[in-house]
Amino acid sequence: MLTPILTIATKEIKDNCRNRWVAFIGIILTSLALLITFSGSVVTGELVIPELPLLMASLSSVAVFILPLTAILLSYDSFIGEEESGTLLLLLSYPLSRSQILVGKFIGHLAVISFTIFIGFGATALLVGILTDVALFSLISTFLHLMVSSILLSMCFILVGYAVSLQVIEKAKAIAILLFIWVAVVLVYDLILLTMMVAESTSISNGVLQLLILLNPSDVFRALMLVVAPHSSHVEGLSSLVQWPVLSLYLILVGWNAMMMMLSLGLFYRKRF
Repeated sequence: MLTPILTIATKEIKDNCRNRWVAFIGIILTSLALLITFSGSVVTGELVIPELPLLMASLSSVAVFILPLTAILLSYDSFIGEEESGTLLLLLSYPLSRSQILVGKFIGHLAVISFTIFIGFGATALLVGILTDVALFSLISTFLHLMVSSILLSMCFILVGYAVSLQVIEKAKAIAILLFIWVAVVLVYDLILLTMMVAESTSISNGVLQLLILLNPSDVFRALMLVVAPHSSHVEGLSSLVQWPVLSLYLILVGWNAMMMMLSLGLFYRKRF
């Protein structure tokens, strides 16, 4: 059971390494994390490393934009690309179940993006630990939360990429639809939600706003990082709105992944070639 899955996962990892995806994603994420950490204070006229809660707020803001985009760029042609080249039909002719194929691809893409997340944020954590007097336990705990929640967010958008890739008939449509989803979910939805929260005349209850946060995995990620490392002067309004414990927010992200996995599997099994 595991051998075919691991074989497919290994193939995906090798393909992404051959296409320089690992190096490209790693360089972009590491560069942004280091620039924010060590150069973010330049606008104030001084060069200092921000306090840990403020640093987490900045890094999570970068992650919530970059990682979903990275995930969909990794996964958008996972099925339609192989269908166009004919390799998917060949793969289906082997004694493999469709769930094995999808899970194998998922493990491969997850390994690629997890490696780059650990390299990017791990290098930042190491330098912060060396150059500041932040408590070691607090530093490790906070960055582990950042990395684990970033992986869960990326997993969700990898599966969104699979779902779209299984529905379209050409790669160009897949990337166009996924970019639209990225803009709508990560940018537009978040701006609308923040506007609703800060508008003095809003009549929407906190319960409705909390539900709206749960309906968007990127906002669940933001809420989780806010609970882990709150910074009252930066996000006072949002801090008062988020009322869930860390474990509940992790379970919600896991639930999003489970739902998207079931959707992708359902689409794959219904697809006719």
